[in-house]
Amino acid sequence: MRKSLLVLLLFCWVAGWAAEKNLKPRLVVCTDIAPADVEPDDMESMVRLMSYADLFEIEALITSVGWNCDPYPKEWAQYLQRVIDAYSKDVPKLMKRSNQKAFLSIEKEEKRQSIGYWPSADYLRNRAVMGSERGGIGVIGEGNDSPGSELLIRLADEDDPRPIYVAAWGGANTLAQAIWRVKQTRSREDLKRFVRKFRIYTITDQDMQYSMRMNRAYSSHMWLRQEFKDDLQFVWDEGTWQEQCELGKRNWQLHKEHIQQKGALGSEYPTYKWGVEGDTPSFLYVMPHGLSDPEDPHQAGWAGYHVRGLCADSLTIAWTSWQEPVRSISVDYKKRFYPDEINDFMARMQWADRGQGNHNPQVVVNHSKGSTPIVIHAKAGEKVRFDASKSSDPDGDSLSFLWWQQSEIGKTKVTIDHAKQSIATVCIPEDALGDTIHVICEVHDDGLFHLVAYRRVIITVDRL
Repeated sequence: MRKSLLVLLLFCWVAGWAAEKNLKPRLVVCTDIAPADVEPDDMESMVRLMSYADLFEIEALITSVGWNCDPYPKEWAQYLQRVIDAYSKDVPKLMKRSNQKAFLSIEKEEKRQSIGYWPSADYLRNRAVMGSERGGIGVIGEGNDSPGSELLIRLADEDDPRPIYVAAWGGANTLAQAIWRVKQTRSREDLKRFVRKFRIYTITDQDMQYSMRMNRAYSSHMWLRQEFKDDLQFVWDEGTWQEQCELGKRNWQLHKEHIQQKGALGSEYPTYKWGVEGDTPSFLYVMPHGLSDPEDPHQAGWAGYHVRGLCADSLTIAWTSWQEPVRSISVDYKKRFYPDEINDFMARMQWADRGQGNHNPQVVVNHSKGSTPIVIHAKAGEKVRFDASKSSDPDGDSLSFLWWQQSEIGKTKVTIDHAKQSIATVCIPEDALGDTIHVICEVHDDGLFHLVAYRRVIITVDRL
């Protein structure tokens, strides 16, 4: 209980510090980006990421080994550069979304970026580096350092309390190498501090050839989970990424009409081969839109829902959704949020294409602005009033409201009066003492694509 309280306090401090300064979350992508005739989904996900570059501090774009390539062909890195080049053509139009008139200097861009800031293409090119070209735990060690692993070490050493989220679209071998190198050169306590800077979200386990994907011991991912189980937040996605692929296929007509050929970025968005954007959940998980906070994988969001438990290797512990009933819960959340997710992407591609479009609503709950969760204390048996009537829409669109509980967190089920109005009341049962209740305010506009925004409220129930 004490450890959980300390984790919550640390989470609140880091989240509050970043929110106070309106800073983006720090994001690293490890991608095995490839030609469209080999595997187009990394190109698809990279196009989407660029359309959200105002929400992420993209610290590194690392081309590296994955299922389809061991060793990784260096010439494939050109496909990452193609997406960045497309971004350079569209970013003047995207900047209009946040009324940005110019770029900061490269020196300032490389410090801390605020939410709403679109980075320059030159900044992104500077962050595009090669990582590990070979896969598996067997290559970790001398001779496997890369510009990618060296960049990760520099990022973690920066004087910045924000965590670094690593989205592994291929293998996370580059991160494993960086941790191995620090282990050889620093003290045990320094190593612990280094590892604790990182959070990782892996799209399945791709630190190996696809044909040997069940040989879990081959992967450096297992080593990360075994050696650093108490220090490294590790989300192993087995479920959400498959549903992302399937939902994309079922809704491919929307991609054809509203994403492909929209701006230069849309022209680089390839037609799917196996599934659509299987890697996208790794950064949807980090997205600062108020629905979920990546420091707590229990919180359901656009990347599904996860619990900490035994992994598919039957040996290690991490945050996963591969077993029932968690898998079905996660998939159901993915299905629930997908219409809003794809609408949001289509709206952004309209900005990339035309330099104009719809904005998301801005949710204000009890006079509190921002996207980080609101944490409050309430009494058992109390009725708690939440007021979102100060929420607004930048385009003057009308708003609709929905208040709902994420029932997987805590044991108490609450009644929400006036759940479809801007002001709602949460009725806390008498037997809820000591429990934690999560309530979400979901707000849609009535503009093009009916865009959404959220705010999560975390209620800790005390004595009467």
